[in-house]
Amino acid sequence: MRILVTGAAGLIGSSVAARLANEHDVVGLDLNPGPGVGIVADCNEVADWRHRIGQVDAVVHVAALHAPHVGQCSDEEFRRANVDATARLLDLAMVSKTSHFILTSTTSLYGHALESYSRATWVDEQLEPKPRDIYDLTKLEAERLVASAGGSMTVTSLRMSRCFPEPANLMAWYRLYRGVDRRDVAEAHALALGRKGPAATYVISAATPFLREDCEPLLADAPSVIERRCPGLIDRMAKMGWRPPSSIDRVYDCGLATSELGYSPRHGVASCLAGDWDPLPSR
Repeated sequence: MRILVTGAAGLIGSSVAARLANEHDVVGLDLNPGPGVGIVADCNEVADWRHRIGQVDAVVHVAALHAPHVGQCSDEEFRRANVDATARLLDLAMVSKTSHFILTSTTSLYGHALESYSRATWVDEQLEPKPRDIYDLTKLEAERLVASAGGSMTVTSLRMSRCFPEPANLMAWYRLYRGVDRRDVAEAHALALGRKGPAATYVISAATPFLREDCEPLLADAPSVIERRCPGLIDRMAKMGWRPPSSIDRVYDCGLATSELGYSPRHGVASCLAGDWDPLPSR
């Protein structure tokens, strides 16, 4: 399969492109050069580079402006990067009669729906997004464009959870409820290329040990729930100097991706304790 991967020089796009290149002919596109980038160009300028890639069988759209760009880029820039580019790439995919279009989306678009004052929020595909900023709004709009383009082409949006370099203690604890390893994100994209059926959206995160019934005590007393669900983990983390959070306000559930895609995240807290990180923690 010949696959166009946008954002191939970025943190996630580079990992996705490298993973897919193990099995497919990947053409990487990005505004910036990089090891996996074959075409340095703007996603919106399809007419300028389309002839250079030829026929493609799938489009994996990772490129975007992200949360750190809020306040630095205008709303118009966000719409051009996150919405207009998605529309242009969908046009390309439909003209090329590609079999799959995959959008890398974000759990950030749940926005205000994550706010709760009595219990942790259980985050899955049934939770209604309530965007709080231009990043959330434009990613949700891009998802809706992708969903409307279904038909002969299989379209999938992957809402990935937190995945960027942070202090090690934060990254390790986040793997229990709101974080994910870059390698697992890349694997989810590979699995999505194998699905068939109507438009679908999946939460992509590390596997959580928590259950819905834990939501109230997690907000009030997270350590007690952690000890009950993961006996001894707090002591093992303490040896690394990592103290548990006193309260957990959300839990991301990747169960639908597990059941429908065969997604099985491999890099959770145990990987962090073993020093197996991707991306590496910040200092």
